[in-house]
Amino acid sequence: MTELGVKELHLLSAGAAQGLIEALAPQFLELTGVALRATFGAVGTIREKLLAGEQCDVLLLTEPMIEQLATSGLVVQGTQAALGRVRTGIGVRSGDALPDISSRAALQSSLRAATDIFSPDPERSTAGIHLARVLDQLGIRSEVAPRVRPFPNGAAAMQALAHSRSATPIGCTQVSEIKHAQGVRLVGLLPAEFELATVYSIAVCSAAKQPSVAQRFARWLCGTEARDARVSAGFELE
Repeated sequence: MTELGVKELHLLSAGAAQGLIEALAPQFLELTGVALRATFGAVGTIREKLLAGEQCDVLLLTEPMIEQLATSGLVVQGTQAALGRVRTGIGVRSGDALPDISSRAALQSSLRAATDIFSPDPERSTAGIHLARVLDQLGIRSEVAPRVRPFPNGAAAMQALAHSRSATPIGCTQVSEIKHAQGVRLVGLLPAEFELATVYSIAVCSAAKQPSVAQRFARWLCGTEARDARVSAGFELE
């Protein structure tokens, strides 16, 4: 039954949570009668949309960004809650041989051998920014730059990887985005020295038109009912 006549709840969310939200939306609709209307993108892009005044009941971004927005008064203090930690990994097309990424040298060799490197936005996306740093640390950024294929977000990058006709393409983004992509297989996490583990949090927007439903959704998503779905989507809870 719909709460207070509400039909839709508007979410602005980092792309890392797209698979999770899309998987749980039908269940939340059945539970409450409220449909989720979500916009996904790179963290920086989502922040820009919020600041530009895009309608938002619930915001799902990196924990530091949520805290920053809470300090600025753009999300309701006390509604912040962590969904879990997502690591950055490497993906290839389903059916392709798995490259060796087990060490610094192996990762360097595999990135050098890739005919294309698919990545989310290197300026606005958490994983894209990190990959650029990794390429710098490996000393190969200028070498592989002509083969780096940046996209607005990880989902778009992985979709492009899945449909690539390149000989040996590779992709790097958040594990949750790799797992969600059709036609892409997770190779594994970046080596420990390049590890990136990002905590994502949810909060109610200060300008929410449906704050009570937004709070209910946030509690439900972070609670025990959605625990298994979060793990399956690539979120680490401990």
